[in-house]
Amino acid sequence: MVRMNGTIDRYLDEAWLQKGLSVHTLSAYRRDLTALEAWLAVRDSSLLDASAQQLSDYLAYRYREGYQNRSTARALSCIKGFYRRATAAGSLGTDPAVHLEHPRLGRSLPGSLSETDVRALITAPDADTYLGLRDRAMLELLYATGLRVSELVNLTLTSINVRQGVVRVMGKGGKERLVPVGQEALRWIARFVHEGRPALVRTGSSALFPSNRGRAMTRQTFWHAIKRYARQVDIVQNVTPHTLRHAFATHLLNNGADLRAVQMMLGHADLSTTQIYTHIAQARLKALHASHHPRG
Repeated sequence: MVRMNGTIDRYLDEAWLQKGLSVHTLSAYRRDLTALEAWLAVRDSSLLDASAQQLSDYLAYRYREGYQNRSTARALSCIKGFYRRATAAGSLGTDPAVHLEHPRLGRSLPGSLSETDVRALITAPDADTYLGLRDRAMLELLYATGLRVSELVNLTLTSINVRQGVVRVMGKGGKERLVPVGQEALRWIARFVHEGRPALVRTGSSALFPSNRGRAMTRQTFWHAIKRYARQVDIVQNVTPHTLRHAFATHLLNNGADLRAVQMMLGHADLSTTQIYTHIAQARLKALHASHHPRG
């Protein structure tokens, strides 16, 4: 039986170099391959010895254990990429994963918030405190731009161009994009930078939104903060930073924005990823029609 000797590490290093995958994606891929490796080891096999039948049995095992289809789809994508690379490198004669099929994924409509709920959430922080002022500026910017939370917490002072009214974002795969920022968000950011940030930041830190320890904030810290503010204003649905990203896209489309423009602002590489939002907009238009048309 062939032993691994860093095969997973080498594959992830190559994936990072070739595709510019994020740290979070690489961590997920490592978990997927390590889980498969452990499952195979119990059956006296390994990644480079696995047969097509064993890989198929592994997928069946995941289904029986109740893994979500989306999680299995990601794992399968990783597994197929691993074996495709191993075959191309000559480590395997044939690719045992080539005929594995992805699980069918239902189209899930992302949760969103009404404009009234968004307003309540954004105004929840106490802007008379340094941390509250920071959180108000972050919520304003998140709703104004639809950034991913990882993009938001990694912004630096030079990311914002107040004169041009844009934020420079480093998105997935190291791809940079410019996203317009409204005047209200810019006003709160300017206020925080002048009144709140100096009290939080440590010497040498370039983080636009530092934590109370003066360093760049983590995704988890902001996740907990937005949960707290949602409870504070009695929003009953599950609210995460991604909820405001969904609200950003949905409200733009509901007010007549072009789908491709929304795609560019969200940083979606494929328009099909953005098209899920049209279902939300269409559903609301139907409800509006039914409520207000005289023969609705």
